[in-house]
Amino acid sequence: MRGSLRVCQHPRCQHPGEFRAPNPYGRPPGPNGPGDYLYFCLDHVREFNAGYDWFEGLTAEEIAAAQSPLNVWPSETRAFKANGGADSPPRWADFNDPLDAISTRFRKRMESVAPQPRSDGKFLSGEDRSALKTLGLGQDADRNAVRSAYSQLVRKYHPDKNGGDRTHEKALQDVIAAYTHLKTAPAFI
Repeated sequence: MRGSLRVCQHPRCQHPGEFRAPNPYGRPPGPNGPGDYLYFCLDHVREFNAGYDWFEGLTAEEIAAAQSPLNVWPSETRAFKANGGADSPPRWADFNDPLDAISTRFRKRMESVAPQPRSDGKFLSGEDRSALKTLGLGQDADRNAVRSAYSQLVRKYHPDKNGGDRTHEKALQDVIAAYTHLKTAPAFI
């Protein structure tokens, strides 16, 4: 609002009205527009904000719930597509033609972009699938199977368990990285 020719709407103030505040007596925001605002100078908008109480009329439990960091996203969101929607084949690539004249070009990409879903319906990202493969597990593995496979592979590759043999150090790092990723993956929480 800088450079605006508005004057502060506080009585007897002639400073520029650079800051807007909701007008409690004006038209509220809605489908027909943003609503009415009051325009104040910095000192008067601070005064207006100091008199505004967001929690007025709420109980202590309602205030605590509103201040909770978990309150910012009250519902679960759907998982995003693995490829983010970029470079996906055209809709006609799904066309099932008898000569495979159209869908042949995109078949391989469609199989890699849309792999078979898990039996429990949870989404697995490409990283999740890669980590499961590192642990030697299928896509329907649960948290207990991941933990068990991790324990077995650490015992197998760790130098303390195999006589000091460090040739499997890279495999051990891969197993640890895979488990670290999977234990925080949404499908295994």
